[in-house]
Amino acid sequence: MTFLSTVSDCWLGLCRKAPVFRASETGIGNQPEPAYEGRPDGGAGGSKTIRRGIGAALSGTKTLARNRQLLWFSLLVGLVLAGDFIAQWVLFVYPYYEPDSLQPLVLTFAVELPTVFCLVFLLAGLTLSLSPEKGGTVSFFQGLKRAKKYLILLTGWSVVVALAGTLLFTAGQNSYSLDSVWFQPFSMISALWSSIWQFLFNVLNQIPFNYLLYPDLYVANLPGGEDGIEFALISTLILSAINVLLFVLTLFVVPLLVLERKSLKEAVSGSFTLMRNIWGEVAACVLGLGVVVFAASLTFLLFQLAAGIVALDLTWRPGDEWIAFGFLYILALSGLAVVAATVGGIATQDLYTSAKAGHMPGSAETESLA
Repeated sequence: MTFLSTVSDCWLGLCRKAPVFRASETGIGNQPEPAYEGRPDGGAGGSKTIRRGIGAALSGTKTLARNRQLLWFSLLVGLVLAGDFIAQWVLFVYPYYEPDSLQPLVLTFAVELPTVFCLVFLLAGLTLSLSPEKGGTVSFFQGLKRAKKYLILLTGWSVVVALAGTLLFTAGQNSYSLDSVWFQPFSMISALWSSIWQFLFNVLNQIPFNYLLYPDLYVANLPGGEDGIEFALISTLILSAINVLLFVLTLFVVPLLVLERKSLKEAVSGSFTLMRNIWGEVAACVLGLGVVVFAASLTFLLFQLAAGIVALDLTWRPGDEWIAFGFLYILALSGLAVVAATVGGIATQDLYTSAKAGHMPGSAETESLA
């Protein structure tokens, strides 16, 4: 396959074709078990911090198990990422691409903005559905309906996140050209991103992931061919990783926007303030969910073993049953990833509650005095 040199050039930019809320079950009277006892203690040991972070993930898992309709969030997130993949594919086969202009930045932002907006809006709906009001708990779709009241704020925040993601993605693509001694940090970025791209390239060319990279096996004359599919997959994965990083760093912006009706500036500053109080728990929760997904992804090695038994030469190509089984495996792994994202969204509510309690010690006494 001559794909490595072709897409390497593309990747390097040479061408491119105030109340306290608790997580609650939607439509079910039972409340989830709290992940924390009391407030997070700034002087607590690391083991307690890790337990609280993992506890938030476990609490989110229990809530999702009892509120199955929250899986709509998982499904819609999966559809959004599928749309992002298709858009990246279209960009790869776009015939009028000019790498030495602002076009790559503009096109990436044009794809990133609707993706981020959909994710932000879905997260707002999930947050509102988990936050009981006077009328009690609501369904996920009712939460989405309530989120419409905050469209302007959510759109503004989506623009900020999409612009940051676009700049990071484009910087990774073009950091190779900044090889002056004054731009040594960019050289480090270039090496890092090249390593990430090479790692993803190697993984996607392993069984069963490479079943997706032979479109001639199931679709004739597919635009972009296997190069387009692989480039779109890598771009989607990297942009998704960037978005996850940005969402984690600004974890409480959406809850502050839709629950406390803060302005965008107040929500951003408030999120960073709360994160300083609970960053260890957040890191433990995110890493815990990430480890689960990563461990599950290692099961692809079973395909390597099976393929080694079936065929010992490099000219072997999978039959229809192998392709079908590979698609089912990839679908299941993708489903696990979006379910983990849903658990993370639910856990955000628990972490937000704990962060507010830790950030405002004695708030009840303050309110009584007022």
